[in-house]
Amino acid sequence: MVLAGGAGRRYGGPKAPVFLGPALDVLRDGGCDPVIAVLGAGAHQTRARVDLTGVEVVENPGWAEGMGSSLRLGLATATRLPGVSAVCVHLVDMPGVTATAVARLRARAHPGCLTRACYDGEPGHPVVLGRDHWAEIITTARGDQGARAYLRRHAAHVTTVECGDVAAGYDVDER
Repeated sequence: MVLAGGAGRRYGGPKAPVFLGPALDVLRDGGCDPVIAVLGAGAHQTRARVDLTGVEVVENPGWAEGMGSSLRLGLATATRLPGVSAVCVHLVDMPGVTATAVARLRARAHPGCLTRACYDGEPGHPVVLGRDHWAEIITTARGDQGARAYLRRHAAHVTTVECGDVAAGYDVDER
């Protein structure tokens, strides 16, 4: 799942029209199927510029609330898709993430997993959330924190996977 709903205030506009295509490719090439894209600000522009063939696209009318609302909507969408036991949550503005990193995380995916990429020991994205956790995350994800508080509360059960050798965990905030 790619969270691509933000307005990109520091960037100068929505990032999805620029970064969503490559983010979708990273998930597909990393073995994710199906792929969900949660759009918000700039959804019309994104649909005009990005090939969304084969992608489960949902538009978040509450995108201004922050990443938490997009995560809730994306997980609610995933619950309706047959055979999905875990979701790899990727942020649209992280072009340094690679398909190799996604595949590495996916190798540990199962319904009870909480797995996150780390870069030189620092936790980052993508994050793989097993289905067993979705209901509680949907009820607790708020603002721009997404599942951060949930992962912190369940830190003893979070598996970190070093990805710094195959990817970079930076996000793009400015043009």
